[in-house]
Amino acid sequence: MKEKLITEFEKTFGAGGNIIACFAPGRVNLIGEHTDYNGGHVFPCALTVGTYLIARQREDELLRFYSANFEKDGIVEANVDTKEPLPNDAWINYPLGVMWAFGQKGHSLKKGYDLYYFGNIPNGAGLSSSASIEVVTGVMLNETMGCGYSNEDLAKIGQFSENEFNGVACGIMDQFAVAMGKEDCAIYLDTATLEYSYVPLNMKGYKIVIGNTNKRRGLNDSKYNERRAECEAALEAVRKVKDVPNLCSLKEVEVKKLREAFGNDILFRRAIHAASEDDRCEKAVKALENGDLITFGGLMNQSHLSLQRDYEVTGKELDTLVLSAWQIAGAIGSRMTGAGFGGCAVSIVKEDVVESFIKTVGERYEKEIGYAADFYVVSAGKGAGVI
Repeated sequence: MKEKLITEFEKTFGAGGNIIACFAPGRVNLIGEHTDYNGGHVFPCALTVGTYLIARQREDELLRFYSANFEKDGIVEANVDTKEPLPNDAWINYPLGVMWAFGQKGHSLKKGYDLYYFGNIPNGAGLSSSASIEVVTGVMLNETMGCGYSNEDLAKIGQFSENEFNGVACGIMDQFAVAMGKEDCAIYLDTATLEYSYVPLNMKGYKIVIGNTNKRRGLNDSKYNERRAECEAALEAVRKVKDVPNLCSLKEVEVKKLREAFGNDILFRRAIHAASEDDRCEKAVKALENGDLITFGGLMNQSHLSLQRDYEVTGKELDTLVLSAWQIAGAIGSRMTGAGFGGCAVSIVKEDVVESFIKTVGERYEKEIGYAADFYVVSAGKGAGVI
């Protein structure tokens, strides 16, 4: 892949100079959804698909971007001192944001770059293509500018750039999973402290299957920021009667006792999801450590119901995929993954029924929704780096 992409880079930008190749994976979150910005736990794994970046530093201040995934855009140009997103160039604003963020952290770009991106993550699917682009750009800048950042630092810079440059109020999970992934493991991450541990994915006889609804969405056009604002309002309300650092520090029973403090049912239900989901994440990790996949799958199902009823981020497409999965013998757990409002569902399926699972769920989805879903059988891969 590296040699092929370098050849394509040279066709696009010309040969010569010092060329660097980097890779950052996508991610799927197995459980623990919409808890990362509420101070809770998450349990993602990096994937073996992701974003490749071939780059070469220039002698001037010009930035030239090209994506093999958006060939019709051609080469898009910017300058090293670009301080705000470009209009109508959504994907380019993710690497631009990272470059801006490096400058905010004291490492301003002095020279430009020719940059060739290729991603084999489905765009807009909820597998963190944006975080993958951010982190792979950070890896390249860190290496060529000699900044000395760790991968954990690069995850934080990616989140900072998405929050402040692109205006998406995301938590740390996506960038952290992309930067810090480990082969055949998921990451149990406390988003409040960034303490983490790697948990082997002992799934003998089972596979992780991702179903992509193919409903396109953009996080900053969706209700993602609205949900985060609701959680901030819920936390502010509860702090009037109880000193708590974040919503996920509360147990579900505590949230129920404090129901009147929230002032309305919407804020109460958002808090119920945050508290209960954090508890489910902890239980799910323990189940996996004990080799109890059945319990793990049941907790995935409960997670989806909470995201549907209390957090209201699923929608017809995701609910159709998940409900269809629940009806298949050999599928022990299924839930939406990612921000919601479209994107993907993740299922744990017996290895010997994966083919029939994909066929049956796909047929039911297309009949109900009117267009096809795509399916991927995935494995946990390593985090970002130079290749």
